[in-house]
Amino acid sequence: MADTINLAEKLATFDQHWSPRTVALFNGHDVMVVKVQGEFNWHSHPDTDDFFLVLKGEIDIELRDRTVSLKAGEMFIVPKGVEHRPVAREEAHLLLIEPTGTPNTGDPATAAKRQTI
Repeated sequence: MADTINLAEKLATFDQHWSPRTVALFNGHDVMVVKVQGEFNWHSHPDTDDFFLVLKGEIDIELRDRTVSLKAGEMFIVPKGVEHRPVAREEAHLLLIEPTGTPNTGDPATAAKRQTI
């Protein structure tokens, strides 16, 4: 990587919610930014953990047995195979890291198309 990446600038290039944008590749993983608001669907990833770092705002990660609340600067990793649902009452911005090609819904048929910015 020859240049720095300004995450706020990358986030300013789109308005869609729940549609991650890849900003870098790291050891076979996509480093992504995403804007979220409202409820995402319940899902799991059978082969990979799910990494969430809140850049701006607040989100809840609902699990079947508890809810994890995150504020800006906090992160949480959902273990592989654990069903979860991210919820943001107001718009929040996140950094995600996933193996390249991981569908954001856990199912390629319903996943958002991966875009690079």
